[in-house]
Amino acid sequence: MLKSSIYPLANPKGVKMECEICQKTAHIMCTQCRVTFYCDVTHQAADWNGIHEKICQLLIPVRMPLPFFSSKKEREHSKEQLVQRQKYLIDLTRTVAQKLLFEGRHEEAIPGALQSMRFASAVYGSLSAELVPSQLLLAEASIGLGRLQEAEEYLSQAQWTMMKATGCINAIQYKLYRNLGLLYTAKCEYDKALWYFADDVTDIWKNFLAELVETEIQKSLWKAGFSSPEPGTSLVDVEDVFDASQKAEAVKILHVIFDMRNQELLVKNGKIGNIAHTLAMLYYLFQDFSKAVKYGELALEDNKMFVHNKKEIATIQRLLTTAKKALSYPGGKGPSPYDWANSC
Repeated sequence: MLKSSIYPLANPKGVKMECEICQKTAHIMCTQCRVTFYCDVTHQAADWNGIHEKICQLLIPVRMPLPFFSSKKEREHSKEQLVQRQKYLIDLTRTVAQKLLFEGRHEEAIPGALQSMRFASAVYGSLSAELVPSQLLLAEASIGLGRLQEAEEYLSQAQWTMMKATGCINAIQYKLYRNLGLLYTAKCEYDKALWYFADDVTDIWKNFLAELVETEIQKSLWKAGFSSPEPGTSLVDVEDVFDASQKAEAVKILHVIFDMRNQELLVKNGKIGNIAHTLAMLYYLFQDFSKAVKYGELALEDNKMFVHNKKEIATIQRLLTTAKKALSYPGGKGPSPYDWANSC
């Protein structure tokens, strides 16, 4: 139940009286936790409906001043407990905000996203990659509400954070570009939107082709007698997956994205490698090994220079090794299964 008092006089020492939603001077206090304040009842109701009802009592131990301990061990233990509580609140508030976004409740998602960003900043620092998921939640909520300037500000913060921080995983980068695509669609800047949405198409093709490439590798190993397929394993041939028209369509779609990435409209560093790797796998499957090597080398160079994903680099190097080995045989048709397996 939402309760508040106007102009609180006995606020806890050291607790800032700022509105949870807008950070303006607060005049209203939640009487249940007594550590949360609002500028008006509208913002209090918004916070309560969005997140505060779920975390009201959890805020008390993280917002009250730490007690005094005479021993260093006790002080360190108290600080560690505080950090663990804050990390729990990061996960909880972020999960609640994400759920509300899935349900299309953009306004209600904002308080939880704001809380997650504040706690992430307190635990990890204002320049940490840990802030990016919260910034993306706020951007997505703002786009859903038509607040495009706010969304652009949050996305700019996320981009800046990712440039300065280390540890931003591919999934976070994907969400960033997806939100940028949504933003530019809403702004009717369709060229930029297409540039960012191209990531979706690239990732779908990349995952699909990676499975086929791995199947081709395993087939060669099985035929050479280096391993045996597990029971129920299907030996899918590339010819069964792509007919002539589908091959042409795959090449066309991926080259459109590649050409788009090469335009100078936006920064492309770190993005060329993803589509180049996808094209390398496609041409490898089509046994056009010279093009597989061409795009594989481009993917490797881009990844080493801008992305630094060791697993991705190893995958590209493996593909390049097999494609170059195939080129060394008469006609560039590739080695026999036994020779290929030995090259691995």
